[in-house]
Amino acid sequence: MKEWFTTEQLDENTYAISEYGHWEQAHSYLLMGSKLALLIDTGLGIGNIKKEVNKLTDLPVKVVTTHAHWDHIGGHAYFDDIAVHKADAVWLKDGLPIPKSVIIYNIISKPFKIPKPKEFQIENYEIYTGNPNSLLEDGDSIDLGNRSVTVIHTPGHSPGHICLWEKDRGYLFTGDLIYKGTLYAFYPSTNPLQFKQSVDKISNLDFVRRILPGHNEINIKPELIQKVKDGFEMLDQQGVLKQGSGIIRFEEFSIQL
Repeated sequence: MKEWFTTEQLDENTYAISEYGHWEQAHSYLLMGSKLALLIDTGLGIGNIKKEVNKLTDLPVKVVTTHAHWDHIGGHAYFDDIAVHKADAVWLKDGLPIPKSVIIYNIISKPFKIPKPKEFQIENYEIYTGNPNSLLEDGDSIDLGNRSVTVIHTPGHSPGHICLWEKDRGYLFTGDLIYKGTLYAFYPSTNPLQFKQSVDKISNLDFVRRILPGHNEINIKPELIQKVKDGFEMLDQQGVLKQGSGIIRFEEFSIQL
């Protein structure tokens, strides 16, 4: 039987931990420095991601949340050191502003592509809530020991959405800002104009060598940033960059407004 998590080594001390068995195809990323390991998001909460992390490192682990949506905080309860941008902190503390029934529907609305873990029972599923250990702001640097990443505040998909930029390696961890698939800006808690501005912001980074997204295909070229930027710019010029405009499809992605 296939394991729930798929682990892919990206370089000597960087791993993607993916959940391809679910339609969300969520990715978490483990970055290891000399003193600390950084886990970017904790996935869906269907399997125990801590067990996967323990196979890869015995360093202390700090969890950084790209945004406090259910499919990125599912395994937060397994860890003690959790950081989130200050604008999403209330969701982490008090829960998302959507009914639990909607989240449950999202989890089970489509068949799983591989058998779910035996210990997972949907009737026992709990959405993580808790107090973060630290609040992040734009420009913060996280030192892992001989390795660091920079926080880039990129609101739009959520008020406190962040990307993480590892300039030395050219890695940009984009969460739900950039990926192949449908980019969501139609929820009441999203903001299409801020989403566009955030894409503009990361398009100014120099020498992005690799985009590492929160969902779907993991091997995507940096040129996708410019394509998404152009898409948002076109919608803005047409006067339809607003909620209620529907799903606009492009070659490699869609934008849902």
